Amino acid sequence: MSRRPDILGEFAADHRELLELLDRIEAAPPGSAERGDLLARLTDLLFTHCAAEEEHLFPVVQHDVPGGGALVFSSIHDHLAIGQYLSDLQGVQPDDPAFATLLRGLADTLRRHLAGEEKALFPAARKALPAAARAELGDRLRQARAELG
Repeated sequence: MSRRPDILGEFAADHRELLELLDRIEAAPPGSAERGDLLARLTDLLFTHCAAEEEHLFPVVQHDVPGGGALVFSSIHDHLAIGQYLSDLQGVQPDDPAFATLLRGLADTLRRHLAGEEKALFPAARKALPAAARAELGDRLRQARAELG
């Protein structure tokens, strides 16, 4: 068996990176170009992360985890809300007062979402899916990411 993180470890690492970027955005001077640059990085990571969860994890959780359908529904609902915040943020400059309001909404939604996945979805998946299956899914995820570059 691989010593690399399983699929849940891969996504938990993504979560840590997302939270670090979010903290850096919030710490950057309001209205700065740095905030816009960091937001672009966060947006890229969020879209690839959400797409990977929806492709590689959610189908297995929905099928194999008791109550998985509700867990997946909740996560997808959050993904849509996060995507809307990101879309709205793309339409305003970092020095626009609306930027701060939208960023606050994104930050609150994202932190709640990541905490919810780690408190409910990940433990349920860990309990229901054998370690070998989680490791195999992690290998598939890494391979898919490597193919995308």
